[in-house]
Amino acid sequence: MRLSGLQKILWVLAGVAALVFGWLLLWSDYRADRAQTEYEPPFVAEFELTDHQGMTRTEGDFAGRWMLVFFGFANCPDVCPTTLAEVAAVMDGLGDEAEKVQPIFITIDPERDTPAALADFVPRFDAGIVGLTGTPEQIAETSETFPIFYERIEDASAPDGYTMGHTSHLFLFDPEAGFADSWPYGTPAEEILADLRERI
Repeated sequence: MRLSGLQKILWVLAGVAALVFGWLLLWSDYRADRAQTEYEPPFVAEFELTDHQGMTRTEGDFAGRWMLVFFGFANCPDVCPTTLAEVAAVMDGLGDEAEKVQPIFITIDPERDTPAALADFVPRFDAGIVGLTGTPEQIAETSETFPIFYERIEDASAPDGYTMGHTSHLFLFDPEAGFADSWPYGTPAEEILADLRERI
């Protein structure tokens, strides 16, 4: 049976409508996934590590306080000291509200960053930062929990012949240890401070 010109047009329109409907369904699923990724806390801070005074610490030790968490290493030539200097500026800017926030530095280089090494490193920033380290296995487990990326990079010009590549975001967790926000490397202390003040 041959189709008339009108029937052909109707079939084409029906096909186009089906394609548009399918595309809209896929787009709505994509938007839902993006919304969930961007706006719902995807994880909580969980760790059991040793601080720079040799004490075992978990996220429970900081319950009721906001946590500013940064992953790095003491031999870092630029990103880590710059970020911790920004954290120090934020803590200073908080004034009396600083007691509501605990800055935490977690090493991704446990081979060199012993408690003693961190005890020499974190007080330089004069911000009450708690330095945390552990066994390589503990650090790996913690990195998966948060989650963050890090890797050892062989470099003959670096101390001990290697450096570390790692996620350079500064993370914020709420008083229940739920993820609240993060800022990329280079975010000015003033911007972080303004965001924090709105929350606490």
